[in-house]
Amino acid sequence: MINVTIDKKALQVPEGTTILKAARMAGIDIPTLCYFELNGMNFENKPGGCRVCMVEVKGRRNLAPACATDVTEGMEVFTSSPRVLKARKTVIELILSDHPNDCLQCEKSGDCELQALATRMGIRRIPFNGEQSTYKIDSTLSVYRDMDKCVYCRRCETMCNKFQSAGALSGVNRGFPSVVGTSFSKPLGDTSCINCGQCVQVCPVGALTLVDNIQDVLNAIADPKKTVVVQTAPAVRVALGEEFGMKPGEIVTGKMAAGLRRLGFDKVFDTDWSADLTIMEEGTELLGRLTKALAGDKNVKLPMFTSCCPAWVSFYEKNFPDLLEYPSTAKSPQAMFGAVAKNFLATKMGVKREDMVVVSIMPCLAKKSELAREEFAVNGNRDVDFSLTTRELAHMLKQCNIDLTQLPEEDFDNPLGQSTGAGVIFGATGGVMEAALRTAYEVHCKKPLPRIDFEETRGLEGIKEATIDFDGFPLKIAIAYSLSNARKLMEEVRAGNPNGYHFIEVMACPGGCIGGAGQPYHHGDSDIIRKRMEATYREDAGKPIRKSHENPDIIAIYKEYYGEPCGHLSHEQLHTHYFNRQSTVEFEK
Repeated sequence: MINVTIDKKALQVPEGTTILKAARMAGIDIPTLCYFELNGMNFENKPGGCRVCMVEVKGRRNLAPACATDVTEGMEVFTSSPRVLKARKTVIELILSDHPNDCLQCEKSGDCELQALATRMGIRRIPFNGEQSTYKIDSTLSVYRDMDKCVYCRRCETMCNKFQSAGALSGVNRGFPSVVGTSFSKPLGDTSCINCGQCVQVCPVGALTLVDNIQDVLNAIADPKKTVVVQTAPAVRVALGEEFGMKPGEIVTGKMAAGLRRLGFDKVFDTDWSADLTIMEEGTELLGRLTKALAGDKNVKLPMFTSCCPAWVSFYEKNFPDLLEYPSTAKSPQAMFGAVAKNFLATKMGVKREDMVVVSIMPCLAKKSELAREEFAVNGNRDVDFSLTTRELAHMLKQCNIDLTQLPEEDFDNPLGQSTGAGVIFGATGGVMEAALRTAYEVHCKKPLPRIDFEETRGLEGIKEATIDFDGFPLKIAIAYSLSNARKLMEEVRAGNPNGYHFIEVMACPGGCIGGAGQPYHHGDSDIIRKRMEATYREDAGKPIRKSHENPDIIAIYKEYYGEPCGHLSHEQLHTHYFNRQSTVEFEK
């Protein structure tokens, strides 16, 4: 332990602790801009580049960046001396001098860390006048880049390279022209970007934001010729309340359904239902592969990877084209719902496919890009027309004067609204695996589960491994969130699968969909992600049915329409294929 004094407060901290963390242990808040961490998830960015967290250390000639300087025995630190305050204010003024003054129009207005710092330091005018950086606006279907607002904190670069290992963003140039950009200044859509949007989640300003589709949806609702239906993802219900002042992890399922009806949607359905459908298809596919492998078929590709996360799908298409036969061919729940809505529900409602508009509410930015995949359309008509994030739904409700906290509890519509606990837990890392195990075990073993909760699939470890007893057969599983962790598992599979995995779940975002880039900003507080996860499992535990294959509406649609899981029609509508998209990645390398 190291003895240190910060602002005349003596404390002991572990060796290797930075001044910033030591100060926070003492309840002293040193402002930062470039520093970012996901506490408890072994992810930290401390470049010391913005110089906002500068402090004075007794006996040291120059000021020290608190986020990148470790404490030493007997160190005395001053976080708000006149020298520190003058330097800190000057740094923020210099950053503001090269920053657009369009705060009223900025998507991050009210949640901008630079704006908050300027207010905290009492900055009301900029004493520096000079050249301002200007860059071309860039956008994918998911991510909007306005580098005029970039403050060069490089959080996005760290998230892209270390957390996701996608390698789409990097610091470019030196001095005043420095900016975070792409290789050869290519459009983001032509790079190794996977549209996960985690760069958006960590950007402190409005340089990286989501592509807003609220007006598109409002226009569709206002069109009398259109029947507009909406689906809501599992992770949305445990985070939406945060946008209305509720505590992280408060479940707002019924209020959310009520709010969507008041927005004018013709039908309000639950993506949890299509999560159950996904389990039926994906679980059947897994059992089919295992059966063939045990029968000696050498062509069977194991382990099978989940395919629910579109950022993950984009990642392996761009980085592991030699392993495209390993992921499940099952579409994601969003895509499955769209296929069912446009092919089955529209006919049942007497609506032409082209006159039905399917909207999804997702915790994810990658879903905006997923719905545009050509294979998820019929004659150019998309299965899912628009995808809104949790934040967009909150903004939409507020625009329409709807206070979520004041709404009654309402149910989803049928027949695509009834779901099980297995569908709910899709939102958390390990949830897809657990849901699949609940069904696959009972279908394979022909007997009830000895236990319904698979605790070994839960938690916030980056990679989890377990062996599940399938009535005498040792099923080896692995679970990963963050694509840097997924890369490790893919490299193992490429090397011959030495651990003998049979089934692997991958989600791109921290803690799974609950930490998606479209969720309310968590600002690196992993306790928020943890509380969302706990709420997910509470919702599961409170469900009367907790296994996908016992959902009566799922049973009914197979009986009425699809016949059987992985049958001819379900394979045609509910499964997909993957493409080699490595060319852009190789070009960058």
